[in-house]
Amino acid sequence: MPGKKHGPGIKNPDMYEELREDGASKEKAARISNAAKSEGASEIGRRGGKAGDYEDWTVDELHERAAELDIEGRSSMNKGELIDALRNH
Repeated sequence: MPGKKHGPGIKNPDMYEELREDGASKEKAARISNAAKSEGASEIGRRGGKAGDYEDWTVDELHERAAELDIEGRSSMNKGELIDALRNH
């Protein structure tokens, strides 16, 4: 595939590229596109949206989630910065 911008582990390259063009991180695009390929896009869409708004989370919860995603600089971030980092990782 000419102009391929991903590794061999991507199961749904077209969806991956669309997600990347929409601003998703490589990790997020790979996770969504691979899940959609193996489970079906409608199942992935039905499953999403259960986490709630980050604004409703405590700073400790945001720090914990940022640690799970290994976001750099999280220890010195305030709530707004954590939310931005989590949304754009």
